[in-house]
Amino acid sequence: MANSEILLKYGCNPQQKPARIYGKQKALPIKILNGNPGYINFMDAFNSWQLVKELKIATGLPAAASFKHVSPAGAAVGLPLNEALKESYFIAQQELSPVAAAYVRARGADRMSSYGDWAAISDTVDSSAAHILKGAVSDGIIAPGYTDEALAILKQKKKGQYCIIEMDWDYEPEEIETREIYGICFEQKRNNAKIDEELLTHIVSRNKEIPDSARRDLIISMITLKYTQSNSVCYVLDGQVIGVGAGQQSRIHCTRLAGSKADIWYLRQHPLVLGLPFKKGIGQPERDNVIDQYLRDDVTAKEISNWNNVLNSIPQRLTIEEKEVWLSSLRGVSLGSDAFFPFRDNIDRAARSGVKFIVQPGGSIRDDIVIDACNEYDMVMACSTPRLFHH
Repeated sequence: MANSEILLKYGCNPQQKPARIYGKQKALPIKILNGNPGYINFMDAFNSWQLVKELKIATGLPAAASFKHVSPAGAAVGLPLNEALKESYFIAQQELSPVAAAYVRARGADRMSSYGDWAAISDTVDSSAAHILKGAVSDGIIAPGYTDEALAILKQKKKGQYCIIEMDWDYEPEEIETREIYGICFEQKRNNAKIDEELLTHIVSRNKEIPDSARRDLIISMITLKYTQSNSVCYVLDGQVIGVGAGQQSRIHCTRLAGSKADIWYLRQHPLVLGLPFKKGIGQPERDNVIDQYLRDDVTAKEISNWNNVLNSIPQRLTIEEKEVWLSSLRGVSLGSDAFFPFRDNIDRAARSGVKFIVQPGGSIRDDIVIDACNEYDMVMACSTPRLFHH
């Protein structure tokens, strides 16, 4: 029998007691199959579930998201991975189902941020996906179902305390949603704006050619933004998010942050990075940490000396010039913004990370300047109209 209320250990912080989740007039649309999810776990679970369900409906492909603190570190659909991606995600020898590929891609967008994530998967979780999750530092998962083998594998995580939630695919919330802040009640119509190719018809740039793969990626960017704390900008390539800039007060800071993450994602596939001489037995989180430092321009001598603990030898570092040459081959990236670009600096920064296709609502008093900037780079830009703020 489904619960209409679940008591929680505490709220966002240990001092915030009591805490619970409950259905106002009906049973909750979930089953807790394992573990004891907390307040933030449920916030991540329900936000991430909406994202992957929408991606599945929009693309017809299995979808996954990796969430941290109520924003996606990554999201993706289940397309095959090339060998460089497999190596950079430390799964070179593994065969992946489409469901597993979706999660590997979602987690691969920003591996530093995905440490201790909440996973969401749109389809039944199979043993292939469960084996990937078993080796990942993750707090829990939400999905519409699990095979018996996958469930047995996941129940072994975190000494048997891994949080596993089964979600009712058919659940639909009420049209009006409410929340309370500082004792004041807020009420609004739920943001159920449909994200599809109709939003890509108003192309304002001189170049108007958007291939099907870019249309898919632009839709992925918009659906991801719909569940990302605003302001937000999202870079997508080949069916997966490669950089999210979330929760920044300035639009250009969103674009820079997301672009920096996209650059790191691509630099991880450089032969020098793939060939880093890690000592035997070094775990994935430690590898991710060293790779992040290795790719930074401001790494200190002390940080480099600490690499002796995980590397057999201190490797040659990529120079700024070598990074620029490698990044110059990053092309065909799609970018979405949850609100208009107020200045052309966003376009200039996006161009440095291989952006070719852009979707944004438009409506700035400087739209003409932004469009001119797109034309200078031969980018394609569509104005979708709907703003996608999420708070």
